[in-house]
Amino acid sequence: MEDVADRFSFALECLFLVSSSISNFFRAGELLPILSWTYLVFVLLCLISWSKIRRARNLNMFTHPFSVFNLFIFITLQLSRLTNAQSLEAATTSIQSGDSAQTADLSASPTSSGGVLIDGTTTSFRPIFTVPTDADSGATLIPNINDPEAVDAQTVCPGYNASNVKRTTSGLTATLTLAGEACNVYGTDIETLNLTVEYQSEDRLAVRLVPSNLDSSNSSQYLLPSEFVYQPTVNADAGMTSLTNDLSFVWSNNPTFSFSVYRKSTGDTLFSTEGTNIVFENQFIEFASAMPENYNLYGLGETIHGLRLGNNFTKTMWAADIGDPIDYNLYGSHPFYLDTRYYEVDESTGNLTLVTSNETQATADYIAYSHGVYSRNAHGQEILLRPTNMTWRLLGGSIDLYFYAGPTQPDVTTAFQTSAIGLPAMQQYSTFGYHQCRWGYANWSQLQEVVDNHERFGIPLEYVWVDIDYMNQYRDFENDLRTFDYGEGESFLSNLHAGGRHYVPIIDAAIYIPNPQNESDAYPTFSRGNDTGSFLANPDRSIYIGSVWPGYTVFPDWSSPGAAEWWTNEMVTYHSKVAIDGAWIDMSEAASFCVGSCGTGNVTMNPVHPPFQLPGEPGNVIYGYPEGFNLTNATEAAVAASASSSQVAASSTGDAASSTEPTYLRTTPTPGVRDVNYPPYVINNVHGDLAVHAVSPNATHADGREEYDIHNLYGLQILNATYNALLAAIPGKRPFIIGRSTFSGAGKYAGHWGGDNTSLWAYMYFSISQALSFSLFGIPMFGVDTCGFNGNSDEELCNRWMQLSAFFPFYRNHNTLTANPQEPYVWASVAGASRTAMTIRYSLLPYMYTLFHLAHNTGSTVMRALAWEFPNDPSLAAVDTQFLLGPALLITPVLAQGATTVNGVFPGTGGKGEVYYDWYTLTAQNISTPGANVTIDAPLGRIPVYVRGGYVIPTQEPALVTRDARNNPWGVIAALSLEGTASGNLYVDDGESVVQRNGTLFVEFTATHSSLYASPRGTYNDTNPLANVTVLGVQSPVSNVTLNGVSVDEGKVQYNESSKALVVTGLNELTSGGAWMQDWVLRWC
Repeated sequence: MEDVADRFSFALECLFLVSSSISNFFRAGELLPILSWTYLVFVLLCLISWSKIRRARNLNMFTHPFSVFNLFIFITLQLSRLTNAQSLEAATTSIQSGDSAQTADLSASPTSSGGVLIDGTTTSFRPIFTVPTDADSGATLIPNINDPEAVDAQTVCPGYNASNVKRTTSGLTATLTLAGEACNVYGTDIETLNLTVEYQSEDRLAVRLVPSNLDSSNSSQYLLPSEFVYQPTVNADAGMTSLTNDLSFVWSNNPTFSFSVYRKSTGDTLFSTEGTNIVFENQFIEFASAMPENYNLYGLGETIHGLRLGNNFTKTMWAADIGDPIDYNLYGSHPFYLDTRYYEVDESTGNLTLVTSNETQATADYIAYSHGVYSRNAHGQEILLRPTNMTWRLLGGSIDLYFYAGPTQPDVTTAFQTSAIGLPAMQQYSTFGYHQCRWGYANWSQLQEVVDNHERFGIPLEYVWVDIDYMNQYRDFENDLRTFDYGEGESFLSNLHAGGRHYVPIIDAAIYIPNPQNESDAYPTFSRGNDTGSFLANPDRSIYIGSVWPGYTVFPDWSSPGAAEWWTNEMVTYHSKVAIDGAWIDMSEAASFCVGSCGTGNVTMNPVHPPFQLPGEPGNVIYGYPEGFNLTNATEAAVAASASSSQVAASSTGDAASSTEPTYLRTTPTPGVRDVNYPPYVINNVHGDLAVHAVSPNATHADGREEYDIHNLYGLQILNATYNALLAAIPGKRPFIIGRSTFSGAGKYAGHWGGDNTSLWAYMYFSISQALSFSLFGIPMFGVDTCGFNGNSDEELCNRWMQLSAFFPFYRNHNTLTANPQEPYVWASVAGASRTAMTIRYSLLPYMYTLFHLAHNTGSTVMRALAWEFPNDPSLAAVDTQFLLGPALLITPVLAQGATTVNGVFPGTGGKGEVYYDWYTLTAQNISTPGANVTIDAPLGRIPVYVRGGYVIPTQEPALVTRDARNNPWGVIAALSLEGTASGNLYVDDGESVVQRNGTLFVEFTATHSSLYASPRGTYNDTNPLANVTVLGVQSPVSNVTLNGVSVDEGKVQYNESSKALVVTGLNELTSGGAWMQDWVLRWC
């Protein structure tokens, strides 16, 4: 029996050997006949040797490093690698040349035995390949600002001289020529420039410098098309209105050309290049302006930084796929800043003295003037903010500046939006509800559990989001049929929509390119895009293939004539299978996990694993927790710290740190030639090499433009395409889009979230500055990943963060794969804090929706810095721990671990005319000292919220979904000023339609001492009654209340002598036809 078993075992081994080598034999024959016959002889010798060794029962045949078995395996693998490499090259060449017949010959198809048929041979398909880590390693670069060998262009470049100056109806033109020998320091100097200065309106001045000699061969390097980014032009009435412009342009040729922009009313220099040389090369532009001491600048995104930028900061703009480092360039680029200057007013003369100190007197009188500057340039760039000046360094393009006179932040923001970037998109009412997401929701059942748990704990939920888990192998527009089956999804979404809720999936910018050797890997989305020429190319016009989540990928080229239509078709097709309610656009910088077209020659390895470990994989287990976690969870923190240390030690190579100085790549310019991959000037990019984690700068668009010139626009363009695609997929409804990468103008199409932040208290603090900065950029629909994305959150941080985000326009909780769950119901205290904060938020939805209507129509802001709302108080210039929601609500969150109180200011109090009422107690705050930093009680689960006197706020009874809240009775809060007055407004429509066919409704509120008036106008029919009115700051007891002359039952009137609050309830019957069906007046005495 043993002999029979032995023979059977030997037969199986022979079968294994033959089946493992036959495919290599035929492939080797195709590559080189002699190679296949040599391999056959080798296999026969192995069989003979194997047979003899087996009879001797020598285990060394398996264990010895040079055994026959191991030698056979080694040779077979090497031959397989060689033949596969040749097939890869042939397949990729086929794809790039568009030869469908050749691609078909190399395709693969599954067989009934479970194998794969490749070139007529049945074999098992290879295990997934991991892209090497070094595939995403770029050149070793040192930013110029840190490079001791870097040349200062100001010391070697000659500047320009102006000539041929001509006055025009709107300003002047001139010719600028080099004032000396070209320096060619970081590119090729442009010898002649055209200067155009235009007073374009009553508050806008344009200054442009472009090369004089432009044609089709070079214009794309310098000119940003208006169809990409709108270029402001001279207003039709500028001939009259520009005469009142407070800005004045002055130029000089002493010693070289410089220009200055002055404010006429104050005589202040707002911008001046005097004392510096303008440098204009084909890959480097530099200009600088002197700045006053301790200047106040805001904007210049996207960066995680304090609200006030300070004077020791370098702002880089190069859209980067990066997990939210502080002070470095992030996903978007917004070359706009607001400059606020404070002046002390001399009481006797009225003269103004510029304030240059950070220390000011609370009792002094100040006045502020703000102006804005927009640099319409999409190239990689950096702005150096230094104590006495600011310097712009651009990697190409032109100098295209727009100065906005203000003189207030609202004036500047409105003018910037209406003239240059467009007004923010109007959002659907439902989008102001609460959103829940995480990377790791594995199937429809888990999503249903999330919905059920929110209902179970009484926590509102409006939108359910899914990360890349839902995708078929991480491919756009395809579900994983094992976990997110279309049939089950239809049932889930039908119930979700019936409950008044909504669903949004993530959609990445990269498109998977299928393996040509595996027919089952077919991907129609790619095929249709490829057929329409919709993808980026290499310089040789072959398809550019990078690497993202699904493996080797291609990237939509928004310059291609067919790309937008293809994208729309994919969105419409997908919506027919999955009834999505919006789109979450990610990886849109565009991101790529390798340098260059790394997929070229490697497509037959698809799908492949990214060149890094995913969260939760060995070596990337998440052990991080918020600051102070060890104080409240000592044991768990100690275990996590120990595990983290072990993980770091295990992943260490053990090599001693090298003491060798790195060798940096420094390039020098070649006259007339651009090096777009390694420009001679190195900006302070977070990834160093411009191609790291991004599409390579030399990737080429359909119109011939290189990615180098328009990289920062990719996010804007995909949002534009997605907006139009959703209009087609969901006709009539306002598209709901949240995008990651943005540029000036993106707010016309989408909102933005702050990206991959971390579960740290620091990131909760910075979220306020992020939101306020995006208010300046015309993107008010902003929020962050509440409780943090990376790392593990904890109960206290999530408690506080859920409260804070309740007052951001976009309110979403989201975290990473394998991190601890952080849905608001995970901890009892967080559930309670969330319900409290959401009750306030959902009550205020009519107010928030009205704010967005005003932003959409006028360019006003939604979240506001204290300094902007109180412009004449210099002590508020750097406050970024508090904010206002609209003009009427002051939010003062707790931002520190372990705190039960928080310090905050109440602007305009202490005898300066303002009053604030506590949301919870309805009591006015008694602040006697101007500018006082007041300690406020803020126990866990409570966020301090104050209503500013002088404002009327519309409210509505909250519910678990906004659909139900919109059908609830109305309320009004009138917070009287110290003079006993207040005003406000309300906007109502159907909450979702692009065109309001049922009309709109606008209500104006006015309160004067003992009366509150409501004056509605419009045709929208809202039949919800008015339930209650609360009046804050009523100084005398009230015994009688009437509504339009009809007395209100005294049992429904409550006056609190202590809080001075009047609460009138039970008005439903008196307004049963609808609160806004007619004018009304509520009187009290």
